[in-house]
Amino acid sequence: MEQDSQWREWMAAAQAGDKAAYGRLLADLVPVVRRLVGRRWRGAADAEDVVQDALLTLHAVRHTYDPTRPFLPWLAAIVERRVADGMRKRYRRTGREEEFDAAAETFSAIETNIHALDAEPLRRAVADLPAGQRQAIELVKLKEMSLAEASAASGQSVGALKVAVHRAIKALKEKLDR
Repeated sequence: MEQDSQWREWMAAAQAGDKAAYGRLLADLVPVVRRLVGRRWRGAADAEDVVQDALLTLHAVRHTYDPTRPFLPWLAAIVERRVADGMRKRYRRTGREEEFDAAAETFSAIETNIHALDAEPLRRAVADLPAGQRQAIELVKLKEMSLAEASAASGQSVGALKVAVHRAIKALKEKLDR
């Protein structure tokens, strides 16, 4: 509790324009913020980014702190929000990113020719799909259009395209697994 009162004093002084007090406060808080982030964040890869975001937020909103109230809960709320933001960023990013493995991306000429030969059954299976499913799979998967773009090009709703793509993939899988 004594530490909290010291932080309150330093923050009040920083709000009044004391740069030295603000420097002491930040120096004292960095390990505390790291510890708070570490409790909720798994993996050190982006943890330091979250710590920095929390410290930047602390700097940006320091004028909102009320020195008559405890400091640590105010700080913990800021850190908690930055951790949640970091988790949302990580979730969105991991949905789009894949690990790059240069060795897996390198094929010999023989492997490339084998893959070219293996594509023919897939081409035949796509050609055998009903017209709506074939168009949906060509637009969304082969031409890599977004659902909105494919919807505009085909005249089908986004929902109908999703269903058609799902059914096409299921039909292709069944046909190719035989």
